Amino acid sequence: MKCKKCGETAVIKLRSYNISLCAPHFIEFFERRVLGAIKRYKLLSPKERILVAVSGGKDSLNTWFALKKLGFNADGFHIDLGIGDYSRKSREKAEKFAHEIKGNLVIVELKDEVGYPLPSLIKRERRTACALCGLIKRYLMNREALKGGYSAVATGHNLDDEAAVLLSNLLNWNIGYLTRQSPLLPSWHPRLAKKVKPLCEVTEKESAAYALLNRIDYIHEECPYSRRATSLFYKDIINQIEWRSPGSKIRFYREFVTKGKHLFEEKHQEETLVDCPECGLPTTHPPCAFCRLKNRIKAETS
Repeated sequence: MKCKKCGETAVIKLRSYNISLCAPHFIEFFERRVLGAIKRYKLLSPKERILVAVSGGKDSLNTWFALKKLGFNADGFHIDLGIGDYSRKSREKAEKFAHEIKGNLVIVELKDEVGYPLPSLIKRERRTACALCGLIKRYLMNREALKGGYSAVATGHNLDDEAAVLLSNLLNWNIGYLTRQSPLLPSWHPRLAKKVKPLCEVTEKESAAYALLNRIDYIHEECPYSRRATSLFYKDIINQIEWRSPGSKIRFYREFVTKGKHLFEEKHQEETLVDCPECGLPTTHPPCAFCRLKNRIKAETS
């Protein structure tokens, strides 16, 4: 198998684009895809300060690494959720990587914020593990971005993640979610940082290859609570379609974002945001969900 660009030995075959590439040309291809998505969807400007949500997994570390290589001003943010060995290993990978790239990494421990690690909260709350974790991460990422003067929060969602969520939302007609199905969630409040997904057009396979070729040491284990996630089912369906019809995944996602999303926006109105009376951050129902969580814990333990 030869590289289509230079004729040297290829390390990866990309069926979606009908090309095989050597290591240097694949790395170039990956970074060009990231920069292309940033430009196509107007995710970031060159002078913006970006806070990258870093879990210790390949996608988040790739996001931070690629953004810095492309010349963006990006720092890392890690939330230690307190999930036993999984969180310990994740934190170690994030800290090691930050040291290797000489990057600034901010770490927040969930236990310091609410008094308990995530496993204890899951036992107390009625929400599913993923819903509770999402609530916590969204709040802390936005708060840290505002505190540090960052205009954007970048996450490591890849094409497989986005296509699977899109399929789920379409099958269930989740109109509210479909209006926000985008690699860019603009800020529509002074105390709300915009959210961007620079890896939205690179696949899981491509992300894994990029990490391997750049010798990025990441945690391979999946979160213990993700094993029951329905997103894995939708990813499997999307990948079966992709195998039969290469290129379907990127077409499905890109065509929705560029041509289909506005159809749902016309039927959906954003809720009015007000300041949370306790923390001051924007919410639709004061006090905000994070402060309500803290209040419930405080009431139960007092």
